[in-house]
Amino acid sequence: MKKIATVVLLVAGVLAASGCAGTTPISVKAEVLVDKARWTVESFKQRQDQQMEMFRKFLNEAQGVVIFPGAYKAGFILGAEYGDGVLLARTASGEWSPPAFYTMGAGSIGLQIGGQVAETVLVVRSRGAVEAIVEHQGKLGADIEITLGTVGGGIEGAVTSNLGADIIVFSHSAGLYAGGSLEGAVLARRNDYNQAFYGSGATPQAILFGQGFANPHADGLRGSLLLN
Repeated sequence: MKKIATVVLLVAGVLAASGCAGTTPISVKAEVLVDKARWTVESFKQRQDQQMEMFRKFLNEAQGVVIFPGAYKAGFILGAEYGDGVLLARTASGEWSPPAFYTMGAGSIGLQIGGQVAETVLVVRSRGAVEAIVEHQGKLGADIEITLGTVGGGIEGAVTSNLGADIIVFSHSAGLYAGGSLEGAVLARRNDYNQAFYGSGATPQAILFGQGFANPHADGLRGSLLLN
């Protein structure tokens, strides 16, 4: 029980420290995050390897996508992950919704050492899994009852054969980190970013499911997710 409490406090500390850093307006931070998310998608699409062929295949069939342009991870015995990102959902017409802003936090205990910054994309394969994320923010695989599979290195550091999972995680990174997993990572809404980017009343459900919120600054990101 003490170990679990320590992990929760560690993650909370990382989140609090990130929120206190800098004086850049939240609206500008949100715009920069959207731009970085687009660059991440373009980077993944341009890579020429088998993993990225799978990325294009799964993205073409996806019902949702969560993009973390920079997921930061560090630790010695106790580890923590943190990253801001965006969630987009496939619309009935096959286009992509405007992005809703989320943050990810996770803690782990075990044999681990090092530091890492990873570009990570969670390809959400079903509408039900998208709705589960939106309606029940919480731990992946626990509070949010969806399964994860992994392709590539980075945060997960493994290749899975469980391609029937609800979410397939793709990542590549700078740095070296051994240990940890996104299973149990917490996804939480960034309501401050959502309202700064769209205006008052902007919730993930309203943004993703066509309730009148839009921002032309996200058009480039939405277009990057459409494959020719």
